[in-house]
Amino acid sequence: MDCAWRVATPEDLAFARHLTCKNMLRYYIRHDLIWQDEAFDVAWAGRDNRMLTSGDQLPGYVSLSRDARALYIRELQVVEAFRGQGIGSWAIDQVLSVAYQERRPALRLTVFENNPARALYERKGFTVVGKDECFLRMQLDINP
Repeated sequence: MDCAWRVATPEDLAFARHLTCKNMLRYYIRHDLIWQDEAFDVAWAGRDNRMLTSGDQLPGYVSLSRDARALYIRELQVVEAFRGQGIGSWAIDQVLSVAYQERRPALRLTVFENNPARALYERKGFTVVGKDECFLRMQLDINP
């Protein structure tokens, strides 16, 4: 698959919110959590958001944040029709490249414990470093 990414624009917010809700709502329901559009919008505004592209299509997006300890993947969402084609793996590779360039000591993310995406993260070298209620905290240590 021919993939690229670009910095998100304000016009991408509605797409990202809808995709995330569609992909994650079943986990929210299963774990008795409440989806809130407003909370998503506030989080989006404070992050480094990148839209995944393939030709003129938007197969998903990745949302990042940073602190002195790590680069964080806050969201990695892929449209269902594009899953299994390597775009999630490609996106992680791009984020890892950013982490190397910025000399971050680690790449971190949180995933619902029952989300099959966990297998992708493990294939990419992430390990579980903690658990909070229904979430697993995962980390990939970086040696620049």
